[in-house]
Amino acid sequence: MPAQTVAIVIHEGVQALDVAGPVDVFAEANAYLPANDRYEVLLVAADRQPLRASNGMRMLADLAFEEAPGTFDIALVAGGPALPDAEPDPRVTQWIRAMPERAGIYGSICTGAFLLGHAGLLDARRVTTHWQNARALAAMFPAARVEPDAIYIRDGRLVTSAGITAGIDLALALVGERHGASTALSVAKRLVVVAQRQGGQSQFSPFLVAPADPASPIARIRDHVMANMAGRHTLESLAAIAGMSPRNLARHFVQEAGLTPHEFIERVRVDAARMLLEASDSPLKTVAYDSGFSSPDRMRIVFLSRLGVTPAQYRASFRRTGTG
Repeated sequence: MPAQTVAIVIHEGVQALDVAGPVDVFAEANAYLPANDRYEVLLVAADRQPLRASNGMRMLADLAFEEAPGTFDIALVAGGPALPDAEPDPRVTQWIRAMPERAGIYGSICTGAFLLGHAGLLDARRVTTHWQNARALAAMFPAARVEPDAIYIRDGRLVTSAGITAGIDLALALVGERHGASTALSVAKRLVVVAQRQGGQSQFSPFLVAPADPASPIARIRDHVMANMAGRHTLESLAAIAGMSPRNLARHFVQEAGLTPHEFIERVRVDAARMLLEASDSPLKTVAYDSGFSSPDRMRIVFLSRLGVTPAQYRASFRRTGTG
């Protein structure tokens, strides 16, 4: 008998990678574990009828909900692109609502967090989801403490992950908790995942997020900061570029970008430093200066705060290997 049973809830329109990523992590982990300490993963759904994933792939559940009334060690709800706007299937909601009693660890992958919310499992809990849907999750379930800038979060027995491939990071973290970091690293290497990302690592780059209006004052500030990362930027200097008062700029920036100007500048610098650490052998002092940090110590403090690792640790863990 397997020592760990894992249930993954699937549904019509499920994201295939939300399912396949964690399944492969647990399956690969079995190659490094004794027979009496392995994982058994079961897909569960409202019934055993074929389901169509969002990419068109057909999936079949191993168990219908009525066949899976027992307990699991881990139960995860896979996400799907339509979940943020869809009415939940009452059968899915009912089964998920009982997940705290069904599993020792329970949670979601990507937008599966919306199904947890409909089941009432997010209130007063720290959670995350795909960064594009984080605002919608917070608006729909205001009692939840949504953290959009996280790869995965564990709040007690509740676990949630960011978008799509972050389900791999979550599954690796769960394997590491039970079987140790060396086993998780072996699985990551087998899956050609260079390293397990830290739970607090930024989901997305500010370089990829464009303002709604490319001609807006906020867009001008964004372009100016990215073109002059090493410069000193104050609220007053940015307000002059935008042609606004500092107070109005601060208010409009939060409304449009969802973060303060200071937070935006810090994220830009962190992301620039990440790319330099991954792609070059430049000394940390050079990376700090080229990214706009006042010193390597300041860069280290910000990295620890935002990513949970030092710049040196980041370089060692996330350096591009040239594979793939």
